[in-house]
Amino acid sequence: MKQRRIGGESGLDTSALCLGAMHFGTKTDEATAFAVLDRFLEAGVTFIDTANTYAFWVEGGTGEESEALLGRWLSSRGVRDQVVLATKAGALPVPLDAPWPQAAEGLSREVLTRQAEASLKRLGTDRIDVYYAHIEDRRTPLEETVTAFGDLVACGTVRLLGCSNHAAWRIEQARALARQLGVPGYTCVQQRATYLRPGPAADFGVNPHVSDELLDYVRSEPDLTLLGYSTLLGGALSHPDRPVPAQYDHPGTPGRLSALRQVADELGATPNQVALAWHMHSSPSVLPVLGVSSVAQLDECLAAVDLELDSHHLEQLDNA
Repeated sequence: MKQRRIGGESGLDTSALCLGAMHFGTKTDEATAFAVLDRFLEAGVTFIDTANTYAFWVEGGTGEESEALLGRWLSSRGVRDQVVLATKAGALPVPLDAPWPQAAEGLSREVLTRQAEASLKRLGTDRIDVYYAHIEDRRTPLEETVTAFGDLVACGTVRLLGCSNHAAWRIEQARALARQLGVPGYTCVQQRATYLRPGPAADFGVNPHVSDELLDYVRSEPDLTLLGYSTLLGGALSHPDRPVPAQYDHPGTPGRLSALRQVADELGATPNQVALAWHMHSSPSVLPVLGVSSVAQLDECLAAVDLELDSHHLEQLDNA
């Protein structure tokens, strides 16, 4: 498995793909999740992504299921030191049945400190490798959030900091404040990203698609790593019978899907593999967070790491 460094020169070395564990313990049962995790480690994938919210929206879910399952897997396999573990805080509704995202817990010092401790307990570990601000919180003073995150790094609870679902200007504001205060700042950004482009009026709520402004910002910041979630749109890129989400349903999409499938045919690959390779070959490079529910799906994605896209293929995909 190819490796890459996240979070700049002083960051961490990890795999070129990240395994998302959103549905582990809820929609994906424990036996299946363990099989996927075992295969991912066997293949050399070392990066796992979860959150303290996964998956509260599933019937009977509390948000603790994914972290708890990962904790059981890490303990049973004895492999904590072989993986880079990322989790998130700030988006859990309080109480669980309250309207979301209005009732999200936010990014106060109290929440971040308490939820970091709770995540450590569920995961059965003494540290979080990457800790994300899951969604924006404009109710809490930014300095409180920035210093609380910085203190978690200072005490050894967290190694790298990140944010997800944030506007580019808000990320720069937080990073500038961290520099001013002399505390660690965000060096990882996780955002919705896929090969298809959303329509001009597309609304994703508090989970926005990566913007051109954010891409430009990351491109100019050497210590900032961009990760993408929902990269494969639940199979819509590979399966013509699955409609694309409404936000991508516009006249530009058929041509882009056609280019994706044409390049896949030329390379003897699947559209999913080409889409993942395109992310990794783009500028800035995007580290994909995979949402898979079977070993077969994981194996398809793993093959994308070694898929080489030359300048002709990249031009073909970019210009579609």
